[in-house]
Amino acid sequence: MLSENLIVAALSRAVKHGSLEMTTSRGQRYAFGDEGLPKVAIRFTDATAQLALCLHPELKLGELYMDGRLVIERGDIFDLLQLLLQDTHGELDDLPLHRLRKIRTWLQLRHENDAHRSKRNVAHHYDLDSRLYALFLDADRQYSCAYFDTPDTSLEEAQLAKKRHIAAKLLVEPGQKVLDIGSGWGGLGLYLTRIAGAGSLKGVTLSEEQLGVSRKRAAEAGVADRIHFELEDYRATTGSFDRIVSVGMFEHVGVPSYDAYFQTCRRLLKEDGVMLLHTIGRTGEPFPTNPWIERYIFPGGHLPTLSELMPAIERSGLVVTDVEVLRLHYAYTLKAWRERCHAHREEIVRLYDERFFRMWDCYLAMSESAFRFQDSVVFQLQLTRRNDVVPLTRDYIAEREDLLKRAEERASKSAA
Repeated sequence: MLSENLIVAALSRAVKHGSLEMTTSRGQRYAFGDEGLPKVAIRFTDATAQLALCLHPELKLGELYMDGRLVIERGDIFDLLQLLLQDTHGELDDLPLHRLRKIRTWLQLRHENDAHRSKRNVAHHYDLDSRLYALFLDADRQYSCAYFDTPDTSLEEAQLAKKRHIAAKLLVEPGQKVLDIGSGWGGLGLYLTRIAGAGSLKGVTLSEEQLGVSRKRAAEAGVADRIHFELEDYRATTGSFDRIVSVGMFEHVGVPSYDAYFQTCRRLLKEDGVMLLHTIGRTGEPFPTNPWIERYIFPGGHLPTLSELMPAIERSGLVVTDVEVLRLHYAYTLKAWRERCHAHREEIVRLYDERFFRMWDCYLAMSESAFRFQDSVVFQLQLTRRNDVVPLTRDYIAEREDLLKRAEERASKSAA
């Protein structure tokens, strides 16, 4: 069979280390690799599934696994992705049908995410049942890359360290006015107000689910007079802010809207203001989003390279004052999320169904593998309107983190 021959040829080239056993729909078995770890066994339920994987592997691998037509009988989906990516790093130019893949890439359209499309895209992912996120996120519901001192740091500690690291780079001073673009469930806003000492904070989000939780948390914390969360597109925001922060939101902006995004931020940022942008990105060449992720998880999403970011920043008139690249931090974060999802598998299945669990499992596994074996990273860009706003050296970051740790300790004692 053509599809069988193509898969065998592709896997023979891709799997160099580890062990992969494949059973075709007609019961034929093949082995690949050097018999090392991880050890994975897969089985196709029908011949059409085999052909589909050959024609569009980036889309169909996730679909077939989600639909139960590609069954993993030993190991799990992350193990399979490791076998496929650890040696190839996702570069398929030496595999069959690579020309078809290149043609499909050139034809992929990049739609502009206007306000209506942006809200619809956000609702697709962030307005899922809030109980789902409570099962695998930390208690503060930080749904972005944590900051790990070591791989063994707990998720709660790493997410707190992330907020501390961001607050230190923002140089928040008492009484200042802060804008949080893409404010999530409100955790960062609460930290910047209660711990870092911001005078007031406005958080804007397009998720109605997150908005309700954020407002409730602000009221329960007794800071609803200082923190205001709004259902608002960033392009509609008005005012002037001392500090602007945006974490895990820029991935949803879309390349055609980069100019509008940074021009808006410059308009909203005071002359002596500081902005911190925290976004997933890529270290390779610009490339469209994985089609399975785009269809099922993050419609309209795009992971930027610095070469895509910098021209738009330069055109806006903003000044880049610091760039930090977080490499494996998100891999550790995603590993922790996926482990928690597996620990709560029965609850997730009750909320949705088995197919949804496999979809979510695949999403987290694909994302982790992208940070471990491919070129996904997190960029933290500090931006200002003038080049004399932030200190001359980066020593202030560690110094401010120490001050914030002490403030966290005081807040913890006060709460007790």
